[in-house]
Amino acid sequence: MAAGHIQDRWWRDKRDENDNVILNAKGKPVREKTDLHGKGLRYKVRWPDPNNPGKELSESFADGKLTRAKNFLATVQTDVLSGVYVDPDAGKITLRSYVAGWLKGQSQDAHTVQTNKRRLNAQIYPFFKEGSLESITVAVARNWLAWMKGNKITEAYRAHIFDLLSAILSAAVEDKLIRSNPLRNKSIKRPKPEVRKIVPWSEVKIKKLHLALPHRYQVVVPLGAGAALRQMEVFGLSPDDIDRDALELHVNRQIRWIDSRPVFAPPKGGKTRVVPLGEGVLDALIDYMDGYEPVRVTLPWLEPTGKPITARLLIDKTNDGIGQFRGPLTNNLWRGGHFLDEVWKPAFKAAGLEYTNRRDGMHALRHFCASNWLAQGSSIKEVSDYLGHHDPGYTLRIYTHLMPSSHKRARLASNKVFQPRRPTAATDEPGTA
Repeated sequence: MAAGHIQDRWWRDKRDENDNVILNAKGKPVREKTDLHGKGLRYKVRWPDPNNPGKELSESFADGKLTRAKNFLATVQTDVLSGVYVDPDAGKITLRSYVAGWLKGQSQDAHTVQTNKRRLNAQIYPFFKEGSLESITVAVARNWLAWMKGNKITEAYRAHIFDLLSAILSAAVEDKLIRSNPLRNKSIKRPKPEVRKIVPWSEVKIKKLHLALPHRYQVVVPLGAGAALRQMEVFGLSPDDIDRDALELHVNRQIRWIDSRPVFAPPKGGKTRVVPLGEGVLDALIDYMDGYEPVRVTLPWLEPTGKPITARLLIDKTNDGIGQFRGPLTNNLWRGGHFLDEVWKPAFKAAGLEYTNRRDGMHALRHFCASNWLAQGSSIKEVSDYLGHHDPGYTLRIYTHLMPSSHKRARLASNKVFQPRRPTAATDEPGTA
């Protein structure tokens, strides 16, 4: 058993002039009061600090709590021997102080740093304030989840915040500051984002919106609904990314905003990709370039202090006469939210369409494009590559309900062996569905 003992601060063994313990008639030590008798907590558990040789740690217990003190010492000794010992004072560090160091070991990508800080400042620090790590109990964690829900935070966003705090607390466990991560307790449930089936827009809706957009920005529709570009990939697209001969579009960059500074960055997930370019989409791009001259833009790569990169951008907003969000750093480049407010939503109104936040952002163009590719026979692996997803399984989970049914092909194969008495409908023939 690991070393350690319990000191009785109120009573001690009586000793003679030679410092020998005086025994009573039964051979047991005679006890006498100490100068501290009746003052403060009676029992002090002492044990060597496993993390700092030569240092001793202690924990005090009140009179009448000897059993509790013994149990505490036994727990400490067991934890030391099993390698899971946690200093009782280690968890007193504030959550905010610990996170300051934890962040240094995370990705230093400027966008990731910005995202983590925003989530901490919005949904973690306001609740826990200057509380310590050890104060985050299972009960407190439940109250925090209820607090976020009461603030009308979406389930998906709450899940992101939950994962962030859970990662922090798991790291604190690894650093032996707390014994366990309360968010991993069986009674705590991670927020479960609502699983919504993608409902692609109709072609009619696509065309109505296309016509309602200002002429200068109509090209975003074929780029989104015909090539599946994300919003900020659209604004980061260069004419140099278009391969007219191969009918391909190379998605090499997006514009990302770090606070108030725009930067060039790789597409989401750091994954560049090549997208097949339909002739109609190419025609729309050619027509656009005939009317609007590409603009050379130099931005830092990945972060405001990054290496300057110059690209000819297809779309900018210089002198477009639209919008109020202008400034020396953003004069010719769109921020995603500003474009939605100043161009996208007004186009819905002009087209007589109802705008719903969750289904009608520019990302809906990507969903339309993906569903169209699948409907025309592209494989889920191909569509996953065109969309820039990290895993075809992820693409399948999103779009599986939109994949063409194989029932007719299966029936046709069966009919070749077991001839039906009545003729099959013309729509059962391959290619006519």
